[in-house]
Amino acid sequence: MAEPGRPIASPLRARIDELLAGVDADLQTGYPGDGDATQPVHTVYVSAADATPQIPQEWGAAAADLLDTHRDLVTELSGADAVDIVARRLESAPIQDLRLDFEDGYGRRSDDTEDRDARRAGHTLAALGTDVCGIRIKGLTSAERNRAVRTLELVLDAAGAVPSGFVFTVPKLRAAEQATAAVWLCEALEHAHGLPDGTLRFELQIESPQAILGADGTATVAKALHRSAGRCLGLHYGTYDYSAACGIAPQQQALDHPVADHAKAVMMAAAAQTGVRVVDGSTQVTPAGTGEEVRSAIRRHHHLVTRSLERGYYQGWDMHPGHLVTRWLATVTFFRAALAAAAPRLQAYLDRRGGAIVDEPATAEALATVVLRGLGVGAFAIGDVLALAPGADLAVLRNLKERKHS
Repeated sequence: MAEPGRPIASPLRARIDELLAGVDADLQTGYPGDGDATQPVHTVYVSAADATPQIPQEWGAAAADLLDTHRDLVTELSGADAVDIVARRLESAPIQDLRLDFEDGYGRRSDDTEDRDARRAGHTLAALGTDVCGIRIKGLTSAERNRAVRTLELVLDAAGAVPSGFVFTVPKLRAAEQATAAVWLCEALEHAHGLPDGTLRFELQIESPQAILGADGTATVAKALHRSAGRCLGLHYGTYDYSAACGIAPQQQALDHPVADHAKAVMMAAAAQTGVRVVDGSTQVTPAGTGEEVRSAIRRHHHLVTRSLERGYYQGWDMHPGHLVTRWLATVTFFRAALAAAAPRLQAYLDRRGGAIVDEPATAEALATVVLRGLGVGAFAIGDVLALAPGADLAVLRNLKERKHS
C-alpha cells in the first residue's frame, strides 16, 4: 500500500484561490441559470400597420373556427383531452407574446406613415393584456438605425409608460457591437423617460451566418449575448433570411433544414445557463387555401412544433391565426407526455429507490424543469402531477430545479 501523501501546502492553495477567484465571479455573473419566469410558447408577429388591441381576440376566434372545422384531424393528432384544453385556451388567452413588426413584415413606408403607425402601436401595446408584448424595429445598420431609433422612441412616447412585459427585437445581428449599441439605446431611453436602470429589454434576431460564425472563428452570437449587460431576453432564429444567406434554394428553406438545426444548436449552446431564451423561427406554410391544403398545413405545423419541442426549443414564431391551433396542440401534447414519463422517475428519485433508470441530480433537475414548464403552459394541473408523483409538490419541484437536493 502506498504511503499517504503530504497535504498540499497552503501557499499553493492560496495561488489556486487567487487564480480562480475572478473566474468564479465571471461564471456566476455570465451563467446565472434559467430563472423562474415562464417562457411563452410563441411569439406572434403582426405588421404594425395592422395593430389594434383586438388582435388577441380576433386571432383566437379565427383559430377556434379552424379547430372546430377540423376537429377530427386535430383530435387524431393530439387526442380529445388536449383538444379540449386548447379550445379553452383559444377562448381565454390565445396569444402569450405579441410583436408588432416594423421590419420585413412591415416593409418600407414613408417616414410620416411609420411615425403614425409607431404612435398607434404604442397605444395598442398599452391596451393589450398579453404576458409579453413589443415591437420589432428595423436593424441597427447604417441605412436603418435612425429610423429604428425614432420608431422605438415614438412607440414608448405614445404608450405613456413602458407596457408590462415590453421587449423590442433587434433584427439581422451580424456583429457583437450591435448588442452594445442596443444597450446604449436602452440606457438613453431610460434616462430620457426617467425609468429605473434595466427597465428596457431586447431580443437579438439571428438571420445571418456571420452571427453564428464570425471571421475570427468564434460564435458572434455568444459575444453579443454577453455584451448585452443582462438586457437580452431571447435569441430568435430567422428562418428565411438565414437560409437564403447560406444559399439554400427557396423550396428547401424550412425550420427542419440542416442549416437551421446547426444555427439553432449554436444559439442554444451560447445561451445555455444564461437565462436567455432560444426561440425557433417561422414557417411560411399557413392553413389557407383548399380543404386539403389547410389539412396539410395543419399536419406540417404540428410536426414542426413537435420537432422543435423535442429538440429543446420551447418557443417559436406564429404568423397566422391557424398556427395557434397547432402551436397549442403540439405544446400541450408534448408536456402531457413528458409528465407521464417524468413523474415516476421524479418519485423514484425522491424515494431514492433503485429501478431500471437511476437518475442523477442533474437529471432530477431536468425532470422537475419539464414538469414546471408543463404547468406553466397549462398542459396539466398540479393535481395531475401529485397523482403520479405524490412527493413532487410545487416547492419540491422548484427546489429540484434549483438543485436544492437533500
